[in-house]
Amino acid sequence: MFKVIQRSVGPVSLSLLTFRVYAAPKKDSPHRNSMKVDELSLYSVLEGQSKYVEEPRTQLEESISQLRHHCEPYTSWCQEIYSQTKPKMERLVQWGLDSCDYLQNAPPGFFPRLGVIGFAGFVGLLFTRGSKIKKLVYPPCFMGLAASIYYPQQAIAFAQVSGEKLYNWGLHGYIAVEELWKENFQKPGNVKNSPGNK
Repeated sequence: MFKVIQRSVGPVSLSLLTFRVYAAPKKDSPHRNSMKVDELSLYSVLEGQSKYVEEPRTQLEESISQLRHHCEPYTSWCQEIYSQTKPKMERLVQWGLDSCDYLQNAPPGFFPRLGVIGFAGFVGLLFTRGSKIKKLVYPPCFMGLAASIYYPQQAIAFAQVSGEKLYNWGLHGYIAVEELWKENFQKPGNVKNSPGNK
């Protein structure tokens, strides 16, 4: 076994050596010029022989082209709507995730308060008895009263902002009704300071 190892070490060590080999042309052979790639027959292309011809469209391709042309305004409209609603939907999803996190880690006493506020809304619904306007007004008012008991600071801030908004809406409504009244119900002869009364 020792002899086999000694014999195999010799050729392996020779394979690690590098040699340079130089080739020289024969002295008696005539000198030839090197050929270019274009001169080889493998790469030669006949000029003027090939021409691109577009295949005629089939009936199916024509139908698809017309369908795409007719659907283009609708697809651009859908893309525009999608780009507008995507941020809103992302905010809504984030709000839902934040709400779930808050409900999972709710402060102590939150769920009993929520139950009382919901029960107040149900009581407000019981007091409505047939009137559609009462069904819209009583439950939110009862829930707001119950919520203001538990969260007085937030209720005061909400009442201030809501009062300002209600005042602005009322003022705009009063101005709009006054303009309609002047345009439709006042006749030119009924005005006190008209030029004909002097």
